Amino acid sequence: MHSVYPARASGRLFAVVLATLMLSALLAVQPVRAETVPKVVYHADFADPRRFSAMLTSINNMVTQYQNELLDYDVRIVFVAHGIRFVTDDALEGTPFEEDAEMAERRENNASRLKALHTVQGVKLEVCDITRTQIGLDADKLYDGVERVNSGVVRIAELQQTQGFAYIKVE
Repeated sequence: MHSVYPARASGRLFAVVLATLMLSALLAVQPVRAETVPKVVYHADFADPRRFSAMLTSINNMVTQYQNELLDYDVRIVFVAHGIRFVTDDALEGTPFEEDAEMAERRENNASRLKALHTVQGVKLEVCDITRTQIGLDADKLYDGVERVNSGVVRIAELQQTQGFAYIKVE
């Protein structure tokens, strides 16, 4: 008498092996998405508060996109020369970066937007310490969360060359 059980067992084994091979083949052809963290540095060395406002809008749009895609990101603003106007409430009287009427009018709005980008959305703020010391601005007068870097332009170059940051300057 012949038993049907061994045939069923070998048939099941064949089905399991076939399914495993098909699954392995399917997984092998799936593209592997490299999870790279977007890294962007914005260069703020200008005096125009409207231009600064446009830059803040650009940064907000960028980080919102990254957040919607559930991506980590590293977005920074490096403030050099005239850009120092945007990281302090000091009028900078007697310096080349002294507050004008337009800056005074837009300061509160731009400052609150910048602070929100930093505290809520994690945008890093870095200021050139050469600029700060040349105009005699006390470090305590910088907004909370603004980090000092020795040289703003050197910092930007380092971020690009050694850490792979994309460079953006809003015109």
